[in-house]
Amino acid sequence: MAAPASPLSHDAIIQDSWSRCRTFGLSHQSTPAFDQLPAVDIAQLLESQHSLVQTTHQEVLPYYENILSNSNCLIMLADNQGQVLTSWGTQRFIEPSLTRGFSAGASWMERCSGTNAIGTALACEQAVHIEHDEHFLKANRFMTGSAAPIFDAERKVIAVLDVSSDSYLPPSHTLGMVKMMSQTVENRLILNLFHGQHFQLTFNTGLNNLDSQWAGLLIFDESGQVLSANRRADNLLGVRLSRISVESLFKVSLLELLNQPEGLPFSLQASGRNRFQCLLKRPQQVPVQPRVFAEPVAAPAAISLNTLHFGDSRVEKAVRQAERLLEKDIPLLIHGETGVGKEVFVKALHQASSRSKQAFIAVNCAAIPAELVESELFGYERGAFTGANQKGSIGLIRKADKGTLFLDEIGDMPLPTQARLLRVLQERCVQPVGSSELFPVDLRIISATNRSLREQVQLGRFREDLYYRIGGLTLELPPLRERSDKEALFKRLWEQHREPSQWAGLSHEVLELFSRHPWPGNLRQVSSVIQVALAMAEEQPIRPEHLPDDFFVDLEMEPVETAEPIAVDLNDVEDLNRQLQAAGGNISYLARRLGVSRNTLYKRLRQTE
Repeated sequence: MAAPASPLSHDAIIQDSWSRCRTFGLSHQSTPAFDQLPAVDIAQLLESQHSLVQTTHQEVLPYYENILSNSNCLIMLADNQGQVLTSWGTQRFIEPSLTRGFSAGASWMERCSGTNAIGTALACEQAVHIEHDEHFLKANRFMTGSAAPIFDAERKVIAVLDVSSDSYLPPSHTLGMVKMMSQTVENRLILNLFHGQHFQLTFNTGLNNLDSQWAGLLIFDESGQVLSANRRADNLLGVRLSRISVESLFKVSLLELLNQPEGLPFSLQASGRNRFQCLLKRPQQVPVQPRVFAEPVAAPAAISLNTLHFGDSRVEKAVRQAERLLEKDIPLLIHGETGVGKEVFVKALHQASSRSKQAFIAVNCAAIPAELVESELFGYERGAFTGANQKGSIGLIRKADKGTLFLDEIGDMPLPTQARLLRVLQERCVQPVGSSELFPVDLRIISATNRSLREQVQLGRFREDLYYRIGGLTLELPPLRERSDKEALFKRLWEQHREPSQWAGLSHEVLELFSRHPWPGNLRQVSSVIQVALAMAEEQPIRPEHLPDDFFVDLEMEPVETAEPIAVDLNDVEDLNRQLQAAGGNISYLARRLGVSRNTLYKRLRQTE
């Protein structure tokens, strides 16, 4: 249980790095070598790091889109050898003679590129910020960079994230951002490693930062042995955690810890003087394998086209149009906001068609990194590149042969891949990466998008010929807030998610709140809210106090500053009801005036029921 190593000071990092550069035989006038890998080795590198690249893409992209997209910067992911794997952002600021250093396979290790954010972060195994003039090579002094290593569950460096720019971005801002992103990736890698099969303890110094990526994370088994922890847990507890008992870290017995309520915060005192706010998550239930003589489990019911709507004219029109083209070789393009049920709609079409007994392959084009999308879709030949799977890969398109291929968020497909997809649609043949052979495919392709592809065509981001090829008929699925059959949908989703013993339905108050809600996440959000409410309500009807707090955020309510506080005895239910009537039935407004939570007020009002 050694304590985490103390970080080096910034001056010491730069001084040590420059000293190493001189030892490597570099001078300030040296040209960055980058040691670019051959094309076949780049393919091998990306294939071997597929999981890391995909996880990083999922965790980093929201930071870029929400925070850094307006900055003139580039985010790069490199492996533990300093070799670039992928990047997000703009390369406009890069010196033309150095662009090859920012492509996949280029190395930023100090021995070939001097002092730089990626190479120096790997050398000292801590986050660094390198200003323009702190680069050892003058050729690199057009930019600044902040980088942070990514560690695996065994505390070994497996990669590094970098944010580079030619502008004078505040070091504290970019360094803090890259630390945040690397910690988010580390947390996700740990969670992916254990697949929810063990206890998960999240802890931090206060309630307001308990759900942040900076919270400590512990994974432990039923005996209390810590299986894994993030570096933040090391820092909070002052020890490097490895195969020790959770009871030795906190002043609590294992039984007492395991009896804590799931999803509700509680406090624990560490072995030192520090006290932390905590959340416990229990293992997911692993399905019990049926005994040899057990009755077979019934297959899930097919999705019927008629169950997609309950009277809404726009959805009914889309269903009827799709039905008419069910067996015709006319491509469909489904347009609608995120969460409106595009994939469910396409699954229903597949199951209603003559291809229902064949494969249904759904591909989220936005979730596959650009470097991997071609090998994922089109497959690759055995021996196509060094280190490739010796059996090769037939790819997702050939897996859908005789069935249906659903290309979701097709507007995010890279332009080079669009060209290859167009060829597949025209020739009905697939050519795997590294192969000269064409493989015929018989499939129905249905695409979907949440953006206007016509606008993407005008902006040069989507091929016009592909747009007309996939959009034989465009079907529009309306957002939930505009549907006329909302109440029937709410009841149907409750029926789908309830346990067999949960017969009590949705209360009138909840249905009224549901009807007023804007539902920005559409059907996906409704499903999530109902599942949480069912868990909280158990066998009672779902009432407002059972709904998650996030549900109320989107409801239009009177501003807080106009809600003047009032003093009322919370045990006086009659007075509370009078105040509620005076507030026009607005529970949230009255709760703010009383200085209590909505759930508390709901419970008080129900004391006489």
